[in-house]
Amino acid sequence: MQKRSFSAKSAFVPTTGYAQATEVTGAQRLLFISGQTPTFADGTVPEGFEAQAKLVWRNIESQLKEAGMTLDNVVKHTTFLADRRYAMANRAIRVATLGDRSPAATVIICGIFDESWLIEVEAVAAA
Repeated sequence: MQKRSFSAKSAFVPTTGYAQATEVTGAQRLLFISGQTPTFADGTVPEGFEAQAKLVWRNIESQLKEAGMTLDNVVKHTTFLADRRYAMANRAIRVATLGDRSPAATVIICGIFDESWLIEVEAVAAA
């Protein structure tokens, strides 16, 4: 599988941690990960945005591992934030988690299903 991230010259150039577009060629498998919530296996939710965001990404990594994939396979993710004030913290945690990886991304500010959840992330991976 080949994966290439890019931004058209006429498009806004992203700051860090994502690409305007990601092209995948030669993939044999696609994995669509439902929105991962900031909940532990016992249903508890940690306090604070940073703890919740880190847990969501750990939950995504667990789903990837179960499918024999890693964060290297993520080609697109959508983040749902409960409040705009979490935007910069979200970016920092995403960049720390993804490192040099830059999949396509979208962030949406919205009401989330459970009011205790400050973030939810869904992802698409290819192998």
